Amino acid sequence: MILLTGATGNVGFEIARILDQQGVTAKALVRSPAAAEKLAGFSHIIPVEGDLDDAASVAAALEGVETAFLLTRSSERAEAQQLGFVTAAKAAGIRHIVKFSQVHADAASPVRFLRYHAAVEAAIKASGLSYTFLRANLFMQELLAFGETIRQQGNIFAPVGDGAVSLVDVRDLAAVAVAALTQPGHDGKSYDLTGPEALTHDEIARQIGTVLGREVGYVDIAPEQMRQVLRDYHFPDWQADGVIEDYAHYARGEAAGISGDIEKVTGRKARSLGVFLGDYADRLRG
Repeated sequence: MILLTGATGNVGFEIARILDQQGVTAKALVRSPAAAEKLAGFSHIIPVEGDLDDAASVAAALEGVETAFLLTRSSERAEAQQLGFVTAAKAAGIRHIVKFSQVHADAASPVRFLRYHAAVEAAIKASGLSYTFLRANLFMQELLAFGETIRQQGNIFAPVGDGAVSLVDVRDLAAVAVAALTQPGHDGKSYDLTGPEALTHDEIARQIGTVLGREVGYVDIAPEQMRQVLRDYHFPDWQADGVIEDYAHYARGEAAGISGDIEKVTGRKARSLGVFLGDYADRLRG
């Protein structure tokens, strides 16, 4: 039996969709009946109510589980929640954890998200459990958040300068995760999951414009401007500061590396930004 955490988010939901399509039964840890409703269309995904801050509910969800997918929101509780899950998984006797992580996870990183991912990876290794780490880069799906500013102002805005990023499609991340959850040969592996090209935001804007048939520009903004935008969208301060640190990481060119791990695992090339934009153009048009 597989247990999914984060099954109602971008990556987790796509994993649940693929598993269901393949006829693979899995539990999905959800916090409420309303969250469970998001999975109601799946025949093989079983919602199990629980909370990562409630050790008893996590232990109950892990009963009968052999493999778990570990993903949480990047909140200030993420590290503690994931470390608690690792402890519970060890106690429950599960065999394998597939942890969703981030490219360049490092305990010494100036980016808090990279530090907490590194801490959890280290704890999983120390636990003696079998593991697979999926280290993802910036999601292409995050570009959909620019839809409103594209429609209203013809621009995308970010504090990233001319730093290039090898963005990756969530659908490719999910395909790798499903392989690691259901197929042998991934024990002890760490996969860097990137797209096939590193692009600046100026290049991204031009590609968006080509697909939409209109001019789209990129405006480089100050980190403080971005922080205010995030606050306007009700991001908690801890998370907003982490996003700013992530963008600084991109601006330094540290997320420009290109990996072939998606093709190595799935046998299919990672989707390009052009393919992604073709599939999601109507979302950007609104």
